[in-house]
Amino acid sequence: MVSDGQAVVKFGNILAKHCLDQRCSMELLHAVVHTQSISSQLGIVARVKAVTGESKASSELLLSNVQNLIQAVQHVLRAAEAACVKGLGQPLADPEEEEVAAFCQQWRKNLTQHRVKEALYSDQDELGLRKTQGAKAEPTMMSLVQEQPPQSRNIPKHLSPRKGHTVMDRHL
Repeated sequence: MVSDGQAVVKFGNILAKHCLDQRCSMELLHAVVHTQSISSQLGIVARVKAVTGESKASSELLLSNVQNLIQAVQHVLRAAEAACVKGLGQPLADPEEEEVAAFCQQWRKNLTQHRVKEALYSDQDELGLRKTQGAKAEPTMMSLVQEQPPQSRNIPKHLSPRKGHTVMDRHL
């Protein structure tokens, strides 16, 4: 979990660097710093728990930190979505930056397709307004990762500190 948190931090930093909107970039950096802090804290708690053994208090603290990390990662992903919608600059010739850009482009493409389908095929009431009840939710970065099988995911592979695993493989 800690290494996955660090991979999300790296993902967020790359996006913040290329975000064209200053406010979105700052929000993303804020979320990244928060995630970095919680991820580091979780690592410390896990190491202490490993040394001190099993206790209810340490287990509860560990669980609490894991839940906080999950919320922080979700915050980074929501800020990343906003950055992608506002626009990203061209990535450098760095493979990690290119993978992040490809992942964001795929998500944005899915979002655009969803919005077009909703506009064209949505139910309308007697006034011609779209009915929102029963409408499918817009795709999120988290849903993009969770819907695809691990072998076909178009996510940044180089961001994972552990070979063979990506941050999204665990469905944070």
